[in-house]
Amino acid sequence: MDNKRLEMYADLIVNTGINPDKGQDVVITAGFDQLDFVRMVTEKCYQRGVGKVWFNWVDMPLEKLHYLYQSEERLSNFEQWEVEKLRWQADKLPARLWLDSDDPDGMDGIDPEKRAKAQMAKFPVIKPFRDKMENRHQWCIAGVPGVKWAKKVFPQLSEEEAVEKLWDAILTASRANGDAIANWQEHNAAIAMRSKKLNEYHFTALEYKADNGTDFRIGLMPQAVFAGAAETDLYGRTFNPNIPSEEIFTSPRKGDADGILVATKPLSYQGSLIENFSIRFENGKAVEVHAEKNQAVLEKMISMDEGAAYLGECALIGCDSPINRSGILFWNTLYDENASCHVALGRGFDCCIKDFDKYSKEELTAMGLNDSMIHVDFMIGCDTMDIDGVTGSGEKIPVFRKGLWCF
Repeated sequence: MDNKRLEMYADLIVNTGINPDKGQDVVITAGFDQLDFVRMVTEKCYQRGVGKVWFNWVDMPLEKLHYLYQSEERLSNFEQWEVEKLRWQADKLPARLWLDSDDPDGMDGIDPEKRAKAQMAKFPVIKPFRDKMENRHQWCIAGVPGVKWAKKVFPQLSEEEAVEKLWDAILTASRANGDAIANWQEHNAAIAMRSKKLNEYHFTALEYKADNGTDFRIGLMPQAVFAGAAETDLYGRTFNPNIPSEEIFTSPRKGDADGILVATKPLSYQGSLIENFSIRFENGKAVEVHAEKNQAVLEKMISMDEGAAYLGECALIGCDSPINRSGILFWNTLYDENASCHVALGRGFDCCIKDFDKYSKEELTAMGLNDSMIHVDFMIGCDTMDIDGVTGSGEKIPVFRKGLWCF
């Protein structure tokens, strides 16, 4: 890949993605095979004036060995130094960047029950630190091609050709052609305008229908707002948590959802692919799931905790989005979720509540904001999907027709 394009992408990630303050620390999570790009991003961070860049190196084959050979008890334990690392992040509030290059099939063959139990055992330790950091620091997830991922997307190509083609697809999807930062300024402004239009309707519910069997209604909180793309933390710092991002989203009201949602793309969940699946909801809760592949993983996912079977996000994206128009199935949620409409099981977003910083966690929960250890997006959009917004008076306003925005 042309070095100039990579430099531009690194600029975008640092200056528009995490947007660190001068003197602020940065933590980068990346795979071992991304060293060259990590060096490029690190230099951009230091040129920006950050304090120190820290690294969290990850490797899915090594992680798989842990789950294959360690006991459930050992996998469930936190060492004291790991707790102190979490405490440091919650106190220091570094900007965090995850460069995702995971193999979509990288965790196939491990015991999903064992993995789930270990994660459930660790979560009570993680949660207080996560809550302390919520909305108080900048973060961003962006993609970088890994060989296994590239070969999954382009199996007919050689490894080198597949990586090159995936690089091009990532940069195009990320609006990183031409002046990338200017592209994102324009994109963020357009998302903000459409979000404002949605919020003016004060919808109390959304209703979804599609020819594939989706027939679904979900309630919205009176205090909820639609948002998208750029976010602002409680210290007034603007950042873009996802590159790319085409969605306008809100958090629905827990306990107020009924019907069937049919997934329109595979879900890559922690290195396992869940394919051709549907979920039926009653009183807000997922009560029945079907999947042609990895149904056990899906069942375990929605039983991780009490909130895992409820929805925390509804996201609206037209089927004419750049990612959908590309015709590429990325086998990666960061990209595939931005091809068309999706929802997410698990944790809702504080920032989707107007004046959220004025409320306690307990008050947000009482409003209907879901909480969970998971937040897992899956795609439901298609070119036959119609979505209506329901107003307080019961009027139904067309929002989507045949997968496209009505305004």
